[in-house]
Amino acid sequence: MSQIGRSTAVWAVSTLTMLVLAGLLPDFQLQSADGDSATSIAVTAALGAGAFGLLSALAWPLLVRLLLLVPALVLGLLVFFLNGALLLVALRLNPAEQGGATWETAVVVAAVMSAVASATGAALAVREDDAYRRRLYRLADRRRRDRPAGPVTPGTLFLQLDGVGHDVLADAVGKGLMPTVARWLDGGPGRPATHRLTSWRTDWSSQTGASQLGILHGSTFDVPAFRWYEKDSRVVMVCNRPTSAAELQRRAVERTGDGGLLTADGASRGNLFSGGADEQALVLSIAARRRSRETRSRAGYFAYFSDPANAVRTALSFVAEAGREIGQSARARLRKQRPRVKRGGLYPFVRAFATVVERDVVVAAVTGDLFAGRTAVYADLVAYDEVAHHSGPCSRDAEKVLARLDRSLALIEKVAEHAPRPYRLVLLSDHGQSPGETFRARYGLTLADLVRAGCGLPVPRRASRTHSGAEARAAVRAALRRPVEERAEPYPPSRRTEPIVLASGNLGLISFPDVAHRMTKEEIDARHPALLPTLANHPGIGFLLVRSERHGGVLLGAYGAEIPVAELADGRGPLAPFGPGAADAVRRTHSFPHTADIMVNSFHDPVDGEVLAFEEQIGSHGGLGGAQGRPFLLSPLALSAPPADIAGAERVHRVLRRWLRESDGPQVPLDGARSKPGDIASLPVPDGFVQDKSA
Repeated sequence: MSQIGRSTAVWAVSTLTMLVLAGLLPDFQLQSADGDSATSIAVTAALGAGAFGLLSALAWPLLVRLLLLVPALVLGLLVFFLNGALLLVALRLNPAEQGGATWETAVVVAAVMSAVASATGAALAVREDDAYRRRLYRLADRRRRDRPAGPVTPGTLFLQLDGVGHDVLADAVGKGLMPTVARWLDGGPGRPATHRLTSWRTDWSSQTGASQLGILHGSTFDVPAFRWYEKDSRVVMVCNRPTSAAELQRRAVERTGDGGLLTADGASRGNLFSGGADEQALVLSIAARRRSRETRSRAGYFAYFSDPANAVRTALSFVAEAGREIGQSARARLRKQRPRVKRGGLYPFVRAFATVVERDVVVAAVTGDLFAGRTAVYADLVAYDEVAHHSGPCSRDAEKVLARLDRSLALIEKVAEHAPRPYRLVLLSDHGQSPGETFRARYGLTLADLVRAGCGLPVPRRASRTHSGAEARAAVRAALRRPVEERAEPYPPSRRTEPIVLASGNLGLISFPDVAHRMTKEEIDARHPALLPTLANHPGIGFLLVRSERHGGVLLGAYGAEIPVAELADGRGPLAPFGPGAADAVRRTHSFPHTADIMVNSFHDPVDGEVLAFEEQIGSHGGLGGAQGRPFLLSPLALSAPPADIAGAERVHRVLRRWLRESDGPQVPLDGARSKPGDIASLPVPDGFVQDKSA
């Protein structure tokens, strides 16, 4: 079917939809008060549907550009009202002036018509494979003409599945949840395998802030946790806080002397850090710099929502996902599942943002990058990580998210086949997640309560909840333009002599703000004699790391275990349950300038892989123990094989740089290859690109 034929079919379906809605909704009229013939009503509906379609295509992008100062999520909600306004204008443009509707009804009618038109166009495109492929080729040819002539070298797309561990991915492939990844690994009928799967080990700080900073900028130095207190500046650093992310990126660039993995003709999408890319969207480290045309952290939202069909489809999927979470949470409560954390309040909407809005916008941005033929693209999909924190890393809820992510991978793969240059798709993760109860649920008190008790300070009768370190919450705040959080510690000290206790998954950090330097074991014992023995002998704690006047640093464990840092060895003493690489990881963190006075790692059971999170999460990461420290790297066979044992995100960065060199890139960008600001996802997405039909 030609484009004219599909447009006519969509117009006809929209006309029928308008007629049906006029019959169902009493406040929606397509005839005059005196009544009209059926033919007149049908003509009114056809004219109204046609005018609405034209206004949506012509006026909608202009309206979105006029609303660039509106927070992204507010724009998502404003979609319905703008659609309703366009429908009212379309009815007024009817020569017979017979149509009319109230504001509320116009909003409903416009939403339904946009959704139906989008679904119809998608269905027709899917049925017409040849037409679908021709459109892809036209888009690709257009981008080829925009780029200067010359040798076409392969581009590289790095897709990060946030929080997906090596074993979780392998298990999902074995269960048939991710057929696209399975085909890459095992091939298919008459097709060989195209990718290999390997694992790598994180640093002690097994979380996105450290890992992604190392992957994109080549340095994880002085990032001891997800959040930590810096005594010299008296600031609590939080990796998903825009100001902190910008400072961490600045420090990494200063240390390495290099802008990052994506410095030439690169694009960074949905990440904490830019990687040095010129094209950026939804990047947290630039969200702190406002009112700058050069920093477009939220441009991807507006480019995506400039298509009303995208906006309505994503908004409806958002509502469906929030309802899905409410239902799944209620079912978990009724079945009295254990472990379990509270999932009420705003969490259903945070989850829907991560699994629907951010996913759709990032996929659309990557689609635009591929058609633009950019040399290197790095994008982060946070959906699994957010759900696994609250439902568990191996739960049915998390498995369903993996299945939907696999469909996004299939979509991106299809786009890459028609890009103006060949692309090598590298799939990787920044960390895994380890299951287990929360420390508070098992023992009835938080780490901060235990510290206060060891210091002889009063402990609240009722333990309070700790802050969550989920990356999606910061993305929501940035999208809403919420100010940077001022209070990051769960127990703000009333006096400067009281300790600051911070949690990063199953890693805890204790700092005494009135002491300018990092305190030693001897100084802590002199001030609070019971504190270190209380912590070291608690059954929920695996080991402590503190400075020592005698040994430089010591690892403390139960029953008086005390091992100098220089003598640490894997598989011995308190580190015995934590596997290979633990000793080196602890030694390296001990060398950081901003390591806390006391570093606390929770208990870990190597049999079932469980840890005890100091945050309210039943799937956690941030410290040592279990699957959280074993992410994956899925690379094309066309690239050289990665080393057998990759330890740390800095080494992953070196591997990715080597792969870029093997592709003869990144190339020095030319002016003709650049897109205009805001053009990230403004490429027309083929009708067959349906983001998520499951909603």
